[in-house]
Amino acid sequence: MAATSWTPQLGTRDGPIYLSIADSLAHDIASGRLAEGARLPTQRKLADDLGIDFTTVSRAYSEARSRGLIEGKVGQGTYVRAKRGARLPQQPAGVVDMSMNLPPRFLDPVLEQRMWDGAKQLQEQGLDLLLRYQEPGGIMKDRIVAASWLSRRLPGISPDRVVVTSGAQGALHAILSVLTNAGDVVCAEELTYPGFRSIASHLRLKLAPVAMDDQGLIPDAFAHVCREAKPKALYCMPTLHNPTTRTLPVQRRHDLVNVARTYGVPIIEDDAYSALVSAPPPPLAALLPEAAYHVASLSKCLSPALRVAYVALPEGRTHRLANAIRASASIVSPLSSALASQWIETGVADFVRGEIVKETARRLDALKAILPFDVESSPGGFHVWLKVPEPWTRGELVSSLRSIGVVTSDAFAIDSAPEAIRLALGAPVNLEELTRALRILADLLAQQPAISTMVV
Repeated sequence: MAATSWTPQLGTRDGPIYLSIADSLAHDIASGRLAEGARLPTQRKLADDLGIDFTTVSRAYSEARSRGLIEGKVGQGTYVRAKRGARLPQQPAGVVDMSMNLPPRFLDPVLEQRMWDGAKQLQEQGLDLLLRYQEPGGIMKDRIVAASWLSRRLPGISPDRVVVTSGAQGALHAILSVLTNAGDVVCAEELTYPGFRSIASHLRLKLAPVAMDDQGLIPDAFAHVCREAKPKALYCMPTLHNPTTRTLPVQRRHDLVNVARTYGVPIIEDDAYSALVSAPPPPLAALLPEAAYHVASLSKCLSPALRVAYVALPEGRTHRLANAIRASASIVSPLSSALASQWIETGVADFVRGEIVKETARRLDALKAILPFDVESSPGGFHVWLKVPEPWTRGELVSSLRSIGVVTSDAFAIDSAPEAIRLALGAPVNLEELTRALRILADLLAQQPAISTMVV
């Protein structure tokens, strides 16, 4: 078989040339440009065609071989080993689940391969990664990487003020264990993350709701709770609030911090989504470094499977939080933490985040085109807050949505629940499935509840 006249497209790729060649090869195989069994140019010919040295091409072919893309046949040349492409999930029958708030899947086989390659490269760290415990709060190498990631939001943050935890849930549990005792009052937005409510209940804490408006938490309402309930901490999500998607304006953040200082109340800042937002306001931890606990989970901006969160602490609090982690989760998974560090150091994390942002934008466009009702959304956020239009109630709507799973406001409300539901746009496996679900919802809301509900 004659060698295929193949030349990689390198113009838009970053990083070492040999990786760009391997990535281009993976992309062209996935797209069908290179068929299974196709014979590739010799290394010498490809080097001459690209005007680069032979060693670079040799490294590229070796990289492609390690990925299982190509194989060499003695005396015959190098061939495409197998056709590799993105594996599209099968369309599930029945319910379209829009209840779990997941980052949307993207279609980029080259990037997907680079994510998996990161796991393979952990082998270089040897048996210590597999057969040794690590200290609670993460090893110094991972804390240095965590500090570099957090420094984009918290300039100048040092590794000695950072710990690595088992996701946001592990972080919140450890922080509340340090700041509170059973029976204490902790305040939060009147609509808050259900996982936080679960931890507070487990630790036997009393939750005091803080009123919100269309811009988020109201500082004066926080001050009122401080005077009346003497809370031990405030938990809040100031950027892309879950479930409402609201982001606190800069002035309100300053006002909120001033109240916290006045009453001596530490702030637990859940910053799960700001990595997905273009130019977000400064975090509360930058305005209140002496008393703010900044929790930056990687679940929404990179991968829920990592179960890793980075926590920026006030000066001198690292040891206490590490002890709380030791008493509960013991350590963050060394494999997860190492993979997160690898993705960040190699730039894979930024590419993944970029693809999540682009796919989120496509899904938000579909929402706006299909659902002409009162929906709160925000760029970068893949959850939206639908205010249930009259004469519907949230209960009637959910009971009629037999083919779509959603979450009602009851899951988020500390006190009374408004007539609203949260839709997770990232949960459907692709844009087509999301579009189908949104059309079902729009058609249902255009009807009267009595017509849509059947009781026998």
